[in-house]
Amino acid sequence: MVLAAVADPPVRRGSDYAQLSRRISGAGLLERRPARYAARIALTLGAFAAGWVAVFLVGDSWWQLLIAVGLAVVTTQVAFLGHDAGHRQMFRRRGPSETVGLLCGNLAVGLSYGWWVDKHNRHHANPNHEDEDPDVGAGALVWSYEQAIGTRGLGRWLARRQAYLFFPMLLLEGLNLHVSSIRAVVGRGPDGRFGTPMRHRAVEGLLLAVHTAGYLGALLLAMSPGKALLVAAVHQGLWGLYMGCAFAPNHKGMPMPTADDELDFLRKQVITSRNVRGGRVIDLALGGLNYQVEHHLFPNMPRANLRRAQPIVRAYCAERGIPYVETGLVESYRQALAHLHEVGRPLRG
Repeated sequence: MVLAAVADPPVRRGSDYAQLSRRISGAGLLERRPARYAARIALTLGAFAAGWVAVFLVGDSWWQLLIAVGLAVVTTQVAFLGHDAGHRQMFRRRGPSETVGLLCGNLAVGLSYGWWVDKHNRHHANPNHEDEDPDVGAGALVWSYEQAIGTRGLGRWLARRQAYLFFPMLLLEGLNLHVSSIRAVVGRGPDGRFGTPMRHRAVEGLLLAVHTAGYLGALLLAMSPGKALLVAAVHQGLWGLYMGCAFAPNHKGMPMPTADDELDFLRKQVITSRNVRGGRVIDLALGGLNYQVEHHLFPNMPRANLRRAQPIVRAYCAERGIPYVETGLVESYRQALAHLHEVGRPLRG
């Protein structure tokens, strides 16, 4: 299996989605904006580099903990660039997109680009589908009554309290992403074949190794081992928290279709997604993921065009009687946590 960018949606002439797609295309919102992305890449990577320069300038000082907080923010922004590259929002050609994805993901962040694209492909194809979407598969958190009832031991203890533990558990998400990336690059199935498809497995492995060596080496050169360990813990913990907080509002607490639900592409994407209201600050903080409905309908649409596409999509959904959900950021978290709490109810007796 050859892994490409995150798959574009199917378009059938005459379907509801095809009509919406023609409106969006007619408005020029699917056209790439390479100059805009070049500026975004330069500014984001510049801030990322400045953060690491600050690490060496501050040296063996407790002020490094404040630097770690800033690094968590810019690391997440770099990860957002990898997300956009995976969707080919930046460039039409595969080569430049993969180059940005590998450099931002594997080298800068320590996150396997190939693993993420494979996982994200499956999510976009069947969002919030318990059996098909890896983002709602049973794990440290459970998303359905069936998953909750199937837990045992520590997993059951966590499922009972998962709404209260959600944000603290996100502090471990950064570590989980690193471990999952390494497993994806080297992991093989019982048949001896690699479990995760990747176009550039050797390059990904090399870049992850360079990232790990460079990250640990930079911290140990700049400060004492004790401070380095604490700075790494703060940086990685807050990065995982930020990543989780950016992705949690999008689908958690929204309907979860099953195999019995017959939904076309348009309705499957809209009813499972939630937008987050806000201005430019929210756009920047969530990397454009606050326009989740538009992003799922047109995954290769440049991030900067999502805001302009929203009124077109919202009006079209109103015409077709399709529920279009949009909330504030705090309310989105409340709905997600309410869902997690409800799912754990059978275990609380």
